[in-house]
Amino acid sequence: MLSYTIADSKEDLLGISSLQKVNLPASLTEEECKKQGFVTVSHTYEQLKELNDIEKHIIVKDGQKVVAYVLAMTEQSKYQLPILVPMFELFDSITFAGKTISAYKYIVVGQVCIDKGYRGQGILEQSYATYRKHFAGNYDFAITEIASNNLRSLQAHKRIGFIEIHRYISPENIEWCIVLWNWRNDKQLAVKAEQQTADNSQGIHPL
Repeated sequence: MLSYTIADSKEDLLGISSLQKVNLPASLTEEECKKQGFVTVSHTYEQLKELNDIEKHIIVKDGQKVVAYVLAMTEQSKYQLPILVPMFELFDSITFAGKTISAYKYIVVGQVCIDKGYRGQGILEQSYATYRKHFAGNYDFAITEIASNNLRSLQAHKRIGFIEIHRYISPENIEWCIVLWNWRNDKQLAVKAEQQTADNSQGIHPL
């Protein structure tokens, strides 16, 4: 039986690390990356622990085995991973519903991954439902970035409710899509968000 919970031990964090390693592009074929998706950023155990000490990661376990995870990351950790610094810096200039991202209280989805033997069972949806339940009381929305060539992940996040608000090219020459999942039931905010989604679908990506 699967359990949806928080990472609360060294073993949980090592389980995240193990699952992450086998889903990095270096561990997959080009065809697997295209069809199944992949994770881009590699974390050390120490980095996972530092993040988890601030906000707990959400994990899915089958017995003692970690079979899925959704990482939690806050602004406090913006300099921990150099590859993510450009994203955090953009939050001072890109907007959502008329305000800069940095003006909101947000949680960053540091990464999401599901063991390939457990995909297609609704685990992603339930994992994100758990994530929202755990964090929505303290944050306005969840935000993350996805490599534009990771089409499977982009499509999966769209199904959850994420909308694309910006694209940019990082110093590593990776095109990233910044996507956001609004957790507030503010009607005026929802109207502005819908307009922004429409603009983005027409290729308009506001700075």
